[in-house]
Amino acid sequence: VQRHPAGEQSDNPETLQQRISELNHRIARLGVVNPLALEEYDEAAARYDFLSGQLHDLRAASATLNELIAELDNAIRTRFETTFRVVADEFERSFTRLFGGGEARLVLMNDNGDDDDDQNGRNPPGIASLGVEIIARPPGKRLQHLALLSGGERALTAAALLFALLKANPTPFCVLDEVDAALDEANVGRFRDMLAALSEKT
Repeated sequence: VQRHPAGEQSDNPETLQQRISELNHRIARLGVVNPLALEEYDEAAARYDFLSGQLHDLRAASATLNELIAELDNAIRTRFETTFRVVADEFERSFTRLFGGGEARLVLMNDNGDDDDDQNGRNPPGIASLGVEIIARPPGKRLQHLALLSGGERALTAAALLFALLKANPTPFCVLDEVDAALDEANVGRFRDMLAALSEKT
């Protein structure tokens, strides 16, 4: 916009006509005026406010769900570890009775293959990243992983774990089909004794 110095007004028709033409040109460049612009703005603003509220609600719901997931994960892990300790203790006893000696233990492992009991102060991993490893030593042998045992020893170790699970969490009934198929006579006798003891509560 051209401004004249204070007190200086131009009544020159040519100057005025030039000014008018300039203003008309600038108005033409603005384009057609939308008479509904204010109404459309109100609608867009209302829509924006609605979507902003929805986004806030979604973020709040997401935060609540994350808190719930963390609480459930902690509760499940605590219950799992409690049950694991009971089963591990029962497994050691069942293994010794079935083998007539030796020793065995269950080890809780994380995804990195580390013993879960040694976290060095770090946050414990989630329940989905945990695993269980069986370490066993039948009488007269050294302590080794389950995969290194013979077929009969693995079957007897699995039976010991089964008895440990049934003792830790008794069931109204259970069906064992050919569980003793891989066992020799001495082991079948100890298996029968364990089964008789289990039958008193099942």
